[in-house]
Amino acid sequence: MVWLLSNHCWYHHTYSCFLRCRAFYIVTNASEDRVLLINKPLEWTSFDVVRKVRGILKMKKVGHAGTLDPLATGLLILCTGKMTKRIEEFQAQEKEYTGKMIIGQTTPSYDLETEPTEPVSYSHISDKEILAAAKVFEGEIDQVPPLHSAIKVDGKRAYQLARAGKEAELKSRKVTISKFEITAISLPEVSFRVVCSKGTYIRSLARDFGVELGVGAYLAELCRTRIGDFTLKDATSLEELAQ
Repeated sequence: MVWLLSNHCWYHHTYSCFLRCRAFYIVTNASEDRVLLINKPLEWTSFDVVRKVRGILKMKKVGHAGTLDPLATGLLILCTGKMTKRIEEFQAQEKEYTGKMIIGQTTPSYDLETEPTEPVSYSHISDKEILAAAKVFEGEIDQVPPLHSAIKVDGKRAYQLARAGKEAELKSRKVTISKFEITAISLPEVSFRVVCSKGTYIRSLARDFGVELGVGAYLAELCRTRIGDFTLKDATSLEELAQ
């Protein structure tokens, strides 16, 4: 199977197909077999998007290739019909994110899903120290997922245990941070760009970044801008898809 990119359109050598670039439809002989690039709205769950697309396309077999937290926006790949067989392939691809962290505070969920702690002083933290702290996390690292996550612990989702006030121990996992670039500093706000492997939690990265600085930090904003060769600029909104 060979894909060619010409004038921003993909062509498949085996099947008759075309691409509508903004929505990134890959439409084969069976019109229900598609890959869609969607710009996930803020406060929507990934399954909210799946459910909405099922309604728009009047199809049941729709799945997403990689969860975005409700408080994150950006690129979400959806597959329909036979293209759902490629979900794991898309999930395994490198991801890119941009976002903002707040230093000097933490939250139980490592983002704004839960209330921040009282702020601590960060006046002694220099720009140089912030840049150096980011470099510590580049390469292969051990990362512990947030307790407020969908990871299962003894058959239950970790976030269910967290919301019930129960303690749970999550094991660390190997992830790769190819790039952790600080793009702007306006304390307490620190903007960044991250390129990372499958399974990386940017919330955990923000939390660990705060630990490295010694003042704490949480994730304030997050946008996924790329999955493999698929980029946010080629994605469509749900409103556009419905037209």
